[in-house]
Amino acid sequence: MRIALLYVLFCAVAIGVNIGSQALTLQLWPSGIWWSIIVGTATGLVVKYVLDKRFIFRFSPQNVKHDGTTFVLYTLMGVATTAIFWGFEYGAWLIFETASARYLGGVAGLVIGYLAKYHLDKMFVFRVTPSAP
Repeated sequence: MRIALLYVLFCAVAIGVNIGSQALTLQLWPSGIWWSIIVGTATGLVVKYVLDKRFIFRFSPQNVKHDGTTFVLYTLMGVATTAIFWGFEYGAWLIFETASARYLGGVAGLVIGYLAKYHLDKMFVFRVTPSAP
Protein backbone atom coordinates (compact mmCIF):
# COMPACT_ATOMS: atom_id res chain seq x y z
CA MET A 1 0.00 0.00 0.00
CA ARG A 2 2.89 2.35 0.79
CA ILE A 3 4.32 1.92 -2.72
CA ALA A 4 0.93 2.61 -4.30
CA LEU A 5 0.48 5.81 -2.28
CA LEU A 6 4.01 6.99 -3.06
CA TYR A 7 3.50 6.22 -6.75
CA VAL A 8 0.29 8.27 -6.81
CA LEU A 9 2.06 11.12 -5.00
CA PHE A 10 4.98 11.02 -7.45
CA CYS A 11 2.57 10.96 -10.38
CA ALA A 12 0.93 14.08 -8.97
CA VAL A 13 4.33 15.76 -8.57
CA ALA A 14 5.36 14.86 -12.13
CA ILE A 15 1.99 16.00 -13.48
CA GLY A 16 2.41 19.32 -11.67
CA VAL A 17 5.91 19.74 -13.08
CA ASN A 18 4.67 18.79 -16.56
CA ILE A 19 1.67 21.11 -16.61
CA GLY A 20 3.58 23.90 -14.87
CA SER A 21 6.39 23.67 -17.43
CA GLN A 22 3.83 23.80 -20.22
CA ALA A 23 2.17 26.88 -18.77
CA LEU A 24 5.54 28.61 -18.35
CA THR A 25 6.56 27.73 -21.91
CA LEU A 26 3.30 29.13 -23.27
CA GLN A 27 3.80 32.34 -21.26
CA LEU A 28 7.16 32.75 -22.97
CA TRP A 29 5.94 31.57 -26.40
CA PRO A 30 2.12 31.81 -26.71
CA SER A 31 1.93 30.08 -30.10
CA GLY A 32 4.26 27.23 -29.11
CA ILE A 33 1.71 24.60 -28.07
CA TRP A 34 3.80 21.68 -29.35
CA TRP A 35 6.95 23.04 -27.73
CA SER A 36 5.09 23.42 -24.44
CA ILE A 37 3.96 19.78 -24.62
CA ILE A 38 7.52 18.62 -25.37
CA VAL A 39 9.02 20.72 -22.56
CA GLY A 40 6.37 19.48 -20.12
CA THR A 41 6.94 15.88 -21.15
CA ALA A 42 10.71 16.16 -20.73
CA THR A 43 10.62 17.83 -17.32
CA GLY A 44 7.96 15.46 -16.02
CA LEU A 45 9.94 12.47 -17.32
CA VAL A 46 13.15 13.42 -15.53
CA VAL A 47 11.39 14.16 -12.23
CA LYS A 48 9.40 10.91 -12.40
CA TYR A 49 12.49 8.83 -13.25
CA VAL A 50 14.43 10.15 -10.27
CA LEU A 51 11.52 9.56 -7.88
CA ASP A 52 10.62 6.10 -9.26
CA LYS A 53 14.22 4.93 -9.35
CA ARG A 54 14.90 5.93 -5.76
CA PHE A 55 11.64 5.43 -3.88
CA ILE A 56 9.41 3.05 -5.87
CA PHE A 57 11.84 0.51 -7.27
CA ARG A 58 14.78 1.23 -4.90
CA PHE A 59 17.11 0.96 -7.86
CA SER A 60 20.80 1.69 -7.46
CA PRO A 61 22.65 1.86 -10.75
CA GLN A 62 26.10 0.32 -10.87
CA ASN A 63 27.59 3.43 -12.47
CA VAL A 64 26.71 6.45 -14.61
CA LYS A 65 26.58 4.37 -17.80
CA HIS A 66 24.20 1.87 -16.18
CA ASP A 67 22.02 4.75 -14.96
CA GLY A 68 22.01 6.24 -18.46
CA THR A 69 21.08 2.92 -20.05
CA THR A 70 18.29 2.47 -17.49
CA PHE A 71 17.01 5.99 -18.19
CA VAL A 72 16.93 5.25 -21.94
CA LEU A 73 14.95 2.05 -21.32
CA TYR A 74 12.66 3.94 -18.91
CA THR A 75 12.12 6.56 -21.61
CA LEU A 76 11.39 3.94 -24.28
CA MET A 77 8.74 2.36 -22.03
CA GLY A 78 7.19 5.80 -21.87
CA VAL A 79 6.80 6.22 -25.64
CA ALA A 80 3.42 4.48 -25.82
CA THR A 81 2.25 6.07 -22.60
CA THR A 82 3.32 9.48 -23.88
CA ALA A 83 1.24 8.89 -27.00
CA ILE A 84 -1.76 8.30 -24.71
CA PHE A 85 -1.03 11.53 -22.83
CA TRP A 86 -0.48 13.60 -25.95
CA GLY A 87 -3.57 12.14 -27.60
CA PHE A 88 -5.79 13.08 -24.70
CA GLU A 89 -4.26 16.53 -24.32
CA TYR A 90 -4.26 17.48 -27.98
CA GLY A 91 -7.66 15.85 -28.51
CA ALA A 92 -9.17 17.97 -25.75
CA TRP A 93 -7.57 21.05 -27.32
CA LEU A 94 -9.02 20.22 -30.75
CA ILE A 95 -12.49 19.53 -29.38
CA PHE A 96 -12.87 22.38 -26.87
CA GLU A 97 -10.16 24.88 -27.94
CA THR A 98 -9.53 26.10 -24.40
CA ALA A 99 -6.41 25.91 -22.27
CA SER A 100 -8.41 24.48 -19.37
CA ALA A 101 -9.71 21.60 -21.47
CA ARG A 102 -6.24 20.95 -22.87
CA TYR A 103 -4.73 20.78 -19.38
CA LEU A 104 -7.57 18.57 -18.14
CA GLY A 105 -7.08 16.27 -21.12
CA GLY A 106 -3.38 16.22 -20.33
CA VAL A 107 -3.99 15.25 -16.72
CA ALA A 108 -6.39 12.45 -17.78
CA GLY A 109 -3.87 11.16 -20.30
CA LEU A 110 -1.06 11.29 -17.75
CA VAL A 111 -3.04 9.33 -15.16
CA ILE A 112 -3.89 6.57 -17.66
CA GLY A 113 -0.35 6.58 -19.03
CA TYR A 114 1.30 6.40 -15.61
CA LEU A 115 -0.80 3.39 -14.65
CA ALA A 116 0.38 1.53 -17.74
CA LYS A 117 3.95 2.78 -17.27
CA TYR A 118 4.24 1.40 -13.74
CA HIS A 119 3.57 -2.10 -15.02
CA LEU A 120 5.96 -1.72 -17.96
CA ASP A 121 8.71 -0.35 -15.70
CA LYS A 122 8.22 -3.13 -13.17
CA MET A 123 8.44 -5.83 -15.87
CA PHE A 124 11.14 -4.41 -18.14
CA VAL A 125 13.13 -1.54 -16.61
CA PHE A 126 13.65 -2.11 -12.90
CA ARG A 127 13.17 -5.86 -12.76
CA VAL A 128 15.38 -7.62 -10.27
CA THR A 129 17.16 -10.64 -11.60
CA PRO A 130 17.83 -13.32 -9.01
CA SER A 131 21.47 -13.69 -8.09
CA ALA A 132 23.24 -16.99 -8.62
CA PRO A 133 23.52 -19.21 -5.53
